[in-house]
Amino acid sequence: MSNRRRAALLAAACSMGLVAGLASVARAETLADALALAYQTNPTLQGQRASQRVTDEGVVQAKTAFRPTLNASADATWSRTDLANDQTYINGAGQVATRDHTTGSGSGASLALTQPLYTGGRANANLTAAEADVLAGREDLRSVEQSVLGNVIQSYVDVRRDQERLRIAQENVNVLTRQLEESKARFEVGEITRTDVAQSEARLASAQASLSSAQAILAASRAAYAAVVGQNPTDLAPEPSLAALLPSSVEQAFDLVDQNNPSIQAARYAEQAAAARVAAAKAAFLPTVGARAGLDADATRTNGTGRDFGDYNRGYTASITASVPLFTGGLNSSQVRAAKERENAARIAVEGAQRQALQQISTAWNNLLASRANLVSNEEQVRATRIAFEGVRQEQQVGLRTTLDVLNAQLELANAEVALVVARRDEYVASASVLQAMGVLNVANLAPEVPRYDPVKSYDKVNHAVGWVPWEPVVRGIDKVGAPSPVLKKAPEASTPAAGK
Repeated sequence: MSNRRRAALLAAACSMGLVAGLASVARAETLADALALAYQTNPTLQGQRASQRVTDEGVVQAKTAFRPTLNASADATWSRTDLANDQTYINGAGQVATRDHTTGSGSGASLALTQPLYTGGRANANLTAAEADVLAGREDLRSVEQSVLGNVIQSYVDVRRDQERLRIAQENVNVLTRQLEESKARFEVGEITRTDVAQSEARLASAQASLSSAQAILAASRAAYAAVVGQNPTDLAPEPSLAALLPSSVEQAFDLVDQNNPSIQAARYAEQAAAARVAAAKAAFLPTVGARAGLDADATRTNGTGRDFGDYNRGYTASITASVPLFTGGLNSSQVRAAKERENAARIAVEGAQRQALQQISTAWNNLLASRANLVSNEEQVRATRIAFEGVRQEQQVGLRTTLDVLNAQLELANAEVALVVARRDEYVASASVLQAMGVLNVANLAPEVPRYDPVKSYDKVNHAVGWVPWEPVVRGIDKVGAPSPVLKKAPEASTPAAGK
């Protein structure tokens, strides 16, 4: 973590309730600004994108089963043998000589090209599984993106809620301070008793304690905002309405969940990957065919005589090899059974993901309805409580109400205003939760002007890297002959609630 980022987080934690916020290099003034910054810099989201790029490489690695491999090797050797008895020999001058050791040296090189021709369908099955893994990973990435954006929305409205709480608490302290001054003045002229003054003092002390608590809560919310967004909040603008993105009925929400929820789509792709791996396990019973071409060269010298460097013996080889497993001790059968059980587990996981998604959308929708009703009730409560407070103050001035009545009315008004602020926050978070459960809480809907990360671009970049050969499609076609070849089914494009209306 950089020093600037660490300092920003520390400032968020230590700024006890400062509404204006501390200065920083960049500031998120609106919800769209906060979403954009988190979308580009949030470490959780960045890490998931990196993990997805790792998954993309699985497709490239699976395709290498259709491609040739070329290996080269070279070696140079030297040896010496000490003789038990001297050995006589004719030297280069034609004279008889003796020696007590022999030496030898050699060098060689080889070049081998290997091309798989048929794997019983295993290569095709592994490729299908890798492609399904990529699609499942993209849905997982979409799920993480939704989670991060949901956290941004919640932290944004939490800060705004707690800023309003602090404002209400400060206004309450100001009103009670004036009330105490008025009570002291009336006590001095004998209109009220010492008890009334003590009541005003006690209520003011309670309000000051509530103010300190509001400052601490705001500081915590600011720290949470800085952690997810990446910078301190300032005077945040009102959040935009999400009504245009919400479905018109719970039935429409249920319909959109099945085609949009990333957890369901990821589970479906995982099931397809598991089915492809069953086909790969079954392919182990089928024969494999491969071709090999080689070039070998070597030269040896003994006691200084023989072929010189560069004067090599050369050999050329070409072969086509077919092999079929006859007995593996039950290994292949066991692997097939295990793959089938993994497929069963993946199929069950789809049902589990659907049930969980339906539970989430049902809970989120009912929370939204409840929060909307609560919001309407709190708005009416604030309106009525404000009228009651003004009436009690006026009645107190003519002696019809006591100081305690005014203090209670002020407390009720402050509590009603806080409840309204909380209700507005809860209604907005509930709306975002509905969108997240449906799978449409994305930056395209929330901040369409922000450049979006496209995982397809990074996939295409590695998928078309060096390694492809012109005859690869032919080998893939041969590999499908007589072998189980699962078909990858892509989910339909996600639709927004607006499109479904």
